[in-house]
Amino acid sequence: MPKEHPGFIDIYKVLRRRFGFLDWWPGNTPDEILIGAILTQNTSWKNVEKAITNLKRSHLLSVPNMSRARTSIIERCIRPSGYYRQKAQRLKKVCEYILENYGSLGKFLGKESAELREELLSLKGIGLETADSIILYAAEKPVFVIDAYTRRIVGRIYGEKEEKEYNVLQQRIQNSIPKDTGLYNDFHAQIVELGKNYCRKKPLCRDCPLLRICDFSLKNQY
Repeated sequence: MPKEHPGFIDIYKVLRRRFGFLDWWPGNTPDEILIGAILTQNTSWKNVEKAITNLKRSHLLSVPNMSRARTSIIERCIRPSGYYRQKAQRLKKVCEYILENYGSLGKFLGKESAELREELLSLKGIGLETADSIILYAAEKPVFVIDAYTRRIVGRIYGEKEEKEYNVLQQRIQNSIPKDTGLYNDFHAQIVELGKNYCRKKPLCRDCPLLRICDFSLKNQY
């Protein structure tokens, strides 16, 4: 076991040295990021990319166009993302809500972070991870996104059970690193990169950049 567990900023620095700066989240506009965040629920990003491509071809990758589109057309476009009927209804309702209450996505995203988060969570189909992804990547406000990779990686590094309470783990990380949108963005991207390539359900510890500071790998003598 390590004599002293690393801090989160130390973990970030190690990952940054290995992976370099990562341009994340995939999306060219706030509209695309909002729509992508809802589509990525319960599916892989590869499937979301197919749906995004279809929406682009149909000129539906914007809040105004999505709000005016027939649900059947949205369903057809986003079918690759799974749960397409449910997601089509949610997308359309969210876009309608934003335009009816704010007139534009920009005004909606311009709200103060805590208020924006509360309002996003009041919308059907938007949970904590989706709301925070929208706030961080579309609104560009410093809120750290917690996903399954984060829970798994933190649990293994510190030799703990995976923290199930979203807000508890989020506050733990946010309280230990500078409050900076760019840092939150890149750190989350580093975690995703590590989770996809090394810290999988069946981990590939021997080549992991965190090998020497991870409680799990040291206990298992990798």
